[in-house]
Amino acid sequence: MNLLASKAQLRASFIRWALFMVPLVVLLGFAAGSLGGPDTVWFQSLTKPSIFPPPMWFGIVWTILYVMIGLSLALVASAWGAYGRGFALIVFAVHFIGNLAWTPVFFGLQEMTLALYVLGYVIVTLLIVIAMFWRVRKAAALLLLPYLAWVLFAAVLNYQFIATNPDGGANAGEGAVERIEL
Repeated sequence: MNLLASKAQLRASFIRWALFMVPLVVLLGFAAGSLGGPDTVWFQSLTKPSIFPPPMWFGIVWTILYVMIGLSLALVASAWGAYGRGFALIVFAVHFIGNLAWTPVFFGLQEMTLALYVLGYVIVTLLIVIAMFWRVRKAAALLLLPYLAWVLFAAVLNYQFIATNPDGGANAGEGAVERIEL
Protein backbone atom coordinates (compact mmCIF):
# COMPACT_ATOMS: atom_id res chain seq x y z
CA MET A 1 0.00 0.00 0.00
CA ASN A 2 1.53 3.30 -1.07
CA LEU A 3 -1.09 5.75 0.25
CA LEU A 4 -0.23 8.34 2.88
CA ALA A 5 -3.77 8.37 4.24
CA SER A 6 -6.75 6.09 3.82
CA LYS A 7 -10.02 7.28 2.30
CA ALA A 8 -11.58 7.21 5.78
CA GLN A 9 -8.80 9.43 7.14
CA LEU A 10 -9.20 11.87 4.25
CA ARG A 11 -12.97 11.97 4.78
CA ALA A 12 -12.48 12.60 8.52
CA SER A 13 -10.07 15.44 7.72
CA PHE A 14 -12.63 17.03 5.40
CA ILE A 15 -15.37 16.71 8.02
CA ARG A 16 -13.19 18.36 10.67
CA TRP A 17 -12.32 21.20 8.31
CA ALA A 18 -15.96 21.59 7.27
CA LEU A 19 -17.10 21.73 10.89
CA PHE A 20 -14.67 24.61 11.36
CA MET A 21 -14.85 26.45 8.01
CA VAL A 22 -18.61 26.48 7.37
CA PRO A 23 -19.54 28.14 10.68
CA LEU A 24 -16.55 30.50 10.40
CA VAL A 25 -17.51 31.70 6.92
CA VAL A 26 -21.19 32.04 7.86
CA LEU A 27 -20.29 33.91 11.06
CA LEU A 28 -17.93 36.30 9.25
CA GLY A 29 -20.52 36.92 6.54
CA PHE A 30 -23.26 37.76 8.98
CA ALA A 31 -20.90 39.85 11.12
CA ALA A 32 -20.04 41.96 8.07
CA GLY A 33 -23.74 42.19 7.26
CA SER A 34 -24.41 43.64 10.68
CA LEU A 35 -22.13 46.61 9.87
CA GLY A 36 -24.77 48.04 7.58
CA GLY A 37 -28.08 47.03 6.18
CA PRO A 38 -31.03 47.92 4.01
CA ASP A 39 -33.10 49.31 6.88
CA THR A 40 -31.42 52.74 6.87
CA VAL A 41 -33.30 55.90 5.88
CA TRP A 42 -30.78 56.38 3.09
CA PHE A 43 -31.38 52.97 1.48
CA GLN A 44 -35.15 53.08 1.94
CA SER A 45 -35.29 56.38 0.08
CA LEU A 46 -33.30 55.13 -2.92
CA THR A 47 -35.11 54.32 -6.14
CA LYS A 48 -34.88 50.54 -6.48
CA PRO A 49 -33.89 49.12 -9.88
CA SER A 50 -36.39 46.87 -11.64
CA ILE A 51 -34.09 43.86 -11.10
CA PHE A 52 -34.03 44.37 -7.31
CA PRO A 53 -35.36 41.10 -5.79
CA PRO A 54 -37.53 40.98 -2.68
CA PRO A 55 -35.25 41.67 0.33
CA MET A 56 -35.98 38.31 1.98
CA TRP A 57 -33.99 36.56 -0.76
CA PHE A 58 -30.70 38.16 0.19
CA GLY A 59 -30.51 36.42 3.56
CA ILE A 60 -31.55 33.09 2.08
CA VAL A 61 -29.15 33.25 -0.85
CA TRP A 62 -26.19 34.46 1.22
CA THR A 63 -26.72 31.75 3.84
CA ILE A 64 -26.66 29.06 1.15
CA LEU A 65 -23.66 30.65 -0.56
CA TYR A 66 -21.68 30.98 2.68
CA VAL A 67 -22.28 27.29 3.42
CA MET A 68 -21.08 26.39 -0.09
CA ILE A 69 -18.05 28.68 0.28
CA GLY A 70 -17.21 27.04 3.63
CA LEU A 71 -17.49 23.56 2.10
CA SER A 72 -15.31 24.61 -0.82
CA LEU A 73 -12.74 26.01 1.56
CA ALA A 74 -12.84 22.80 3.65
CA LEU A 75 -12.21 20.70 0.52
CA VAL A 76 -9.07 22.69 -0.23
CA ALA A 77 -7.92 22.90 3.39
CA SER A 78 -8.24 19.13 3.78
CA ALA A 79 -6.18 18.44 0.65
CA TRP A 80 -2.92 18.01 2.59
CA GLY A 81 0.09 17.85 0.30
CA ALA A 82 -1.77 19.14 -2.76
CA TYR A 83 0.32 21.44 -4.91
CA GLY A 84 -0.75 25.08 -4.37
CA ARG A 85 -3.00 24.35 -1.39
CA GLY A 86 -1.42 26.89 0.97
CA PHE A 87 -1.23 29.65 -1.59
CA ALA A 88 -4.84 29.00 -2.65
CA LEU A 89 -5.97 29.41 0.96
CA ILE A 90 -4.06 32.68 1.30
CA VAL A 91 -5.50 34.05 -1.95
CA PHE A 92 -8.97 33.05 -0.76
CA ALA A 93 -8.47 34.98 2.50
CA VAL A 94 -7.37 38.07 0.55
CA HIS A 95 -10.42 37.67 -1.69
CA PHE A 96 -12.86 37.17 1.18
CA ILE A 97 -11.82 40.46 2.78
CA GLY A 98 -13.31 42.18 -0.27
CA ASN A 99 -16.51 40.17 0.07
CA LEU A 100 -16.84 41.23 3.69
CA ALA A 101 -16.06 44.87 2.85
CA TRP A 102 -18.91 45.39 0.39
CA THR A 103 -21.78 45.69 2.89
CA PRO A 104 -20.10 48.28 5.13
CA VAL A 105 -19.02 50.27 2.06
CA PHE A 106 -22.45 50.22 0.37
CA PHE A 107 -24.76 50.50 3.37
CA GLY A 108 -22.47 51.92 6.07
CA LEU A 109 -20.51 54.50 4.08
CA GLN A 110 -23.34 54.87 1.52
CA GLU A 111 -20.74 54.86 -1.26
CA MET A 112 -22.36 53.07 -4.18
CA THR A 113 -19.54 53.76 -6.64
CA LEU A 114 -16.83 52.61 -4.25
CA ALA A 115 -18.96 49.52 -3.52
CA LEU A 116 -19.01 48.77 -7.25
CA TYR A 117 -15.21 48.93 -7.29
CA VAL A 118 -15.16 46.56 -4.32
CA LEU A 119 -17.35 44.15 -6.31
CA GLY A 120 -14.93 44.44 -9.24
CA TYR A 121 -12.14 43.40 -6.87
CA VAL A 122 -14.29 40.55 -5.53
CA ILE A 123 -15.03 39.26 -9.04
CA VAL A 124 -11.42 39.39 -10.24
CA THR A 125 -10.03 37.77 -7.10
CA LEU A 126 -12.82 35.16 -7.10
CA LEU A 127 -11.88 34.13 -10.64
CA ILE A 128 -8.29 33.68 -9.44
CA VAL A 129 -9.50 31.69 -6.40
CA ILE A 130 -11.63 29.45 -8.63
CA ALA A 131 -8.64 28.78 -10.90
CA MET A 132 -6.41 27.98 -7.92
CA PHE A 133 -9.04 25.79 -6.23
CA TRP A 134 -9.50 23.94 -9.55
CA ARG A 135 -5.85 22.88 -9.38
CA VAL A 136 -6.25 21.59 -5.81
CA ARG A 137 -9.77 20.11 -5.93
CA LYS A 138 -12.13 20.54 -8.88
CA ALA A 139 -15.21 20.08 -6.67
CA ALA A 140 -14.09 23.04 -4.54
CA ALA A 141 -13.93 25.27 -7.61
CA LEU A 142 -17.33 24.07 -8.83
CA LEU A 143 -18.88 24.90 -5.45
CA LEU A 144 -17.84 28.53 -5.99
CA LEU A 145 -19.63 28.97 -9.32
CA PRO A 146 -23.04 29.92 -7.81
CA TYR A 147 -21.17 32.45 -5.66
CA LEU A 148 -19.57 33.90 -8.80
CA ALA A 149 -22.99 34.12 -10.49
CA TRP A 150 -24.48 35.92 -7.46
CA VAL A 151 -21.55 38.37 -7.23
CA LEU A 152 -21.91 39.15 -10.94
CA PHE A 153 -25.62 39.79 -10.36
CA ALA A 154 -24.73 41.97 -7.35
CA ALA A 155 -22.39 44.03 -9.55
CA VAL A 156 -25.15 44.59 -12.12
CA LEU A 157 -27.58 45.46 -9.33
CA ASN A 158 -25.04 47.84 -7.73
CA TYR A 159 -24.56 49.52 -11.12
CA GLN A 160 -28.33 49.81 -11.54
CA PHE A 161 -28.57 51.52 -8.15
CA ILE A 162 -26.00 54.06 -9.31
CA ALA A 163 -27.85 54.59 -12.61
CA THR A 164 -31.28 55.01 -10.99
CA ASN A 165 -29.91 57.23 -8.20
CA PRO A 166 -27.42 59.53 -9.95
CA ASP A 167 -27.22 61.82 -6.92
CA GLY A 168 -26.04 58.85 -4.84
CA GLY A 169 -29.02 59.17 -2.57
CA ALA A 170 -27.65 62.50 -1.40
CA ASN A 171 -31.18 63.83 -1.01
CA ALA A 172 -32.26 60.83 1.01
CA GLY A 173 -34.23 61.71 4.05
CA GLU A 174 -34.48 65.37 3.03
CA GLY A 175 -36.54 67.02 5.65
CA ALA A 176 -36.19 64.01 7.93
CA VAL A 177 -34.15 64.14 11.07
CA GLU A 178 -32.56 61.13 12.64
CA ARG A 179 -32.06 61.69 16.34
CA ILE A 180 -29.65 59.70 18.42
CA GLU A 181 -30.08 59.95 22.14
CA LEU A 182 -27.09 59.37 24.37
